[in-house]
Amino acid sequence: MMINNRWVINKFGLVDFWYYDHQEFTLSDGKLLFRGTNGSGKSVTMQSFIPLLLDGNKSPERLDPFGTRSRRLENYLLDENTEERIAYLYTEFKRQNTETYLTIGMGMKAQAGKPIDSWYFIINDGRRVGENIYLYKAFEEKVALTKKQLQNELGEACFFTESQQKYMAKVNELLFGYEEVDGYEELLSLLIQLRSPKLSKDFKPTEIYNILTSSLKVLSEDDLRPMSESMENMDQLQNSLEEKERALKAANNIKYHYDKYNRYCLFEKANNYDGMNKEVKD
Repeated sequence: MMINNRWVINKFGLVDFWYYDHQEFTLSDGKLLFRGTNGSGKSVTMQSFIPLLLDGNKSPERLDPFGTRSRRLENYLLDENTEERIAYLYTEFKRQNTETYLTIGMGMKAQAGKPIDSWYFIINDGRRVGENIYLYKAFEEKVALTKKQLQNELGEACFFTESQQKYMAKVNELLFGYEEVDGYEELLSLLIQLRSPKLSKDFKPTEIYNILTSSLKVLSEDDLRPMSESMENMDQLQNSLEEKERALKAANNIKYHYDKYNRYCLFEKANNYDGMNKEVKD
């Protein structure tokens, strides 16, 4: 996946998420191929990063390629034997032809019977997860950092927030560069539409058209009002222009005949003058 300013995804990482203890997937020039039988977890693994980490939206329908609400983020953290768990997801980007890295990620804490708690971070000071910054403490086993521990590890140089909207805006600012967040949301909506599992089966122009149409943002009355008023103004200006053109045509017609009359009068006066001048000479 290629991002603005030639950023490419360099690796995906999971810490204590789903069936993964600590796992990284390295990409080659932004490309990654997953192979496996149906139900082996390919879709679950990919949806954990795209679009989830691009905007931090944890809505169930965003986590399921089929658009249902059957998959919830806490389902990947808790089971009948687990009452509480902290997990991390992260994506490392690399600027092409350089050794510049940037990592976006989110942490989450799930407790049985309670809403999931989440926080977001961006590491843009050159450090890399797994090399000089870690998302877990190594005791007898790896224990994921708490929210406060991560905040202390990041320090003041990196971005940290508990607001999904602020995180999305920062990701857009650093990686995509849309002037308005609305444009970035439309891009993510298109990505979600294009990942439809039925796309390869029904690859028709009409299907692509429907996907692109449904990914467009619905315009509100407030959005349409300026355009409607502008169109009304254009109609009024057009009518005014046509009226003035008719008036100009009529004025030009009057001017033509008035000029013709003036030339006739001038000819008569000149002719009389010439006659009188001859009489005076005679």
